[in-house]
Amino acid sequence: MDETEVFSSATDGFSAFSKEAYKNFEINYPKFFKMDNLSKLAFLGADLLLKKQGLNTTDNDIALILANKSSSLDTDATYQETIVDKENYFPSPAVFVYTLPNICIGEISIKHKLYAENSFFIFEDFNPKFLKEYSEFLIQSKKTTQVLWGWVEYFKEDYQATMYLISKEGKQVHSLENITKIYTQ
Repeated sequence: MDETEVFSSATDGFSAFSKEAYKNFEINYPKFFKMDNLSKLAFLGADLLLKKQGLNTTDNDIALILANKSSSLDTDATYQETIVDKENYFPSPAVFVYTLPNICIGEISIKHKLYAENSFFIFEDFNPKFLKEYSEFLIQSKKTTQVLWGWVEYFKEDYQATMYLISKEGKQVHSLENITKIYTQ
């Protein structure tokens, strides 16, 4: 966070890592354990960033804009594995409980009482120009005062979460160069 490591773990796999992070940061949100890995990744990143902001407990005028390239493909692939082998056919709707990109946004919004606009975009590659311009539009059009922006990618244990908060007054200039720098760190 802000170029400082706040947590590390020697555990193997995202599932164990996310549980350790949840405990380490004393997150109290039981629905976390029902979420798919994409939602957990987005939730953890947003929770850390928003807690640092010291939000109040009522309405927070923060828009939430997330993007990735795989959507919920990791969960879809897991479900496909349950139906592909006719000998061991065991489809389970439980695989889809708390999945999909909209669940990421919904659970973050519920926990942190975010009532401004929210969207989850799917791009072939990281798209800083679109995210910069869309975030600026939301603030300039007075639809929100701040935007929590993030690239949250999860597919087959390959994951990345890059998030930051945008407002009219911040520590850094909101530019394509800074967005790309944050993303590549």
